[in-house]
Amino acid sequence: MSTTPESRHDAPQLVVLGSLNMDLALRVPHAPAAGETLRGHSIDYLPGGKGGNQAVGCARQGGRVRMLGCVGADAHGTALREALARDGIDTAGVRTDAAAPTGIALVMVEDSGQNRIVYIPGANAEVRVDAAALAPVLQDAAFLVTQFETPLDQIDIALDAAARAGCRVLLNPSPVQALPANFWPRIDTLVVNEIEAQTLSGLPVASPAQAAAAARALRALGPQRVVVTLGSAGAVAADAQGCRHHPAPRVKAVDTTAAGDTFLGALAVSLGRGESFDAAVRLGIRAAALCIARPGAQPSIPHRDEVLASPLPHSWTLLP
Repeated sequence: MSTTPESRHDAPQLVVLGSLNMDLALRVPHAPAAGETLRGHSIDYLPGGKGGNQAVGCARQGGRVRMLGCVGADAHGTALREALARDGIDTAGVRTDAAAPTGIALVMVEDSGQNRIVYIPGANAEVRVDAAALAPVLQDAAFLVTQFETPLDQIDIALDAAARAGCRVLLNPSPVQALPANFWPRIDTLVVNEIEAQTLSGLPVASPAQAAAAARALRALGPQRVVVTLGSAGAVAADAQGCRHHPAPRVKAVDTTAAGDTFLGALAVSLGRGESFDAAVRLGIRAAALCIARPGAQPSIPHRDEVLASPLPHSWTLLP
């Protein structure tokens, strides 16, 4: 694991509740049409899952990470545990369910760098949160980080435990679905892409200005901070001080898998260190830019020293 003296100093603790999948990554010229048989380039088995990716993203930015999840009693489950451990992630909170297979994701990566993903939850559907055991862990954590690839009722238990412990929540509602009303006021930081922002706000998100309008609408529901990621157009950050558009550097996309998770990991650790919201968003953009220039999910997630050495994006713009 690559680190810097800065990353070892005052490392924030983060608890990540989420999915653990083995990714079957297929590289193809293009996505096949209905009824088309297509010859692909290659297939790889790679550790993934949004929860696992975000945990690795946090760890490689210098965070001390505890993972909460569930895998099957199979070779994929063993491989996922070992991969997390190699990044220094505490896996004591990862259950093994002997009756369910480890989650699987089929990731089809086109030559353009775009990806199409189908996932089978498997043991991710069996995640169980022990609120009593989680409470003392959250008291020392900068954030509870979670997404929507595990059961909502278990996420609800974790959010309640975080509220009781005074731990901030960073939520990435992906795959997108309507949030229960009681989720909104318990979210400190909401991170959404264009599709998620549009679905949850009911507003179009085709430009930074439209993303700002959607972010303001989402903030009105409860979150203190909202980030709308815009791919090659960067991200929009919204808080009580207004909305800012942060551009992204130009990068040739090799594989966009895990770019959002990489952004989130850098954002969470930066905020956990007490850095400003805008600085955290800019660091996330730099990390994601490095990620998409490499193939794979977790193998493409950069370490903090790489991100700090990368070019700074252009200055941000205040949006009306």
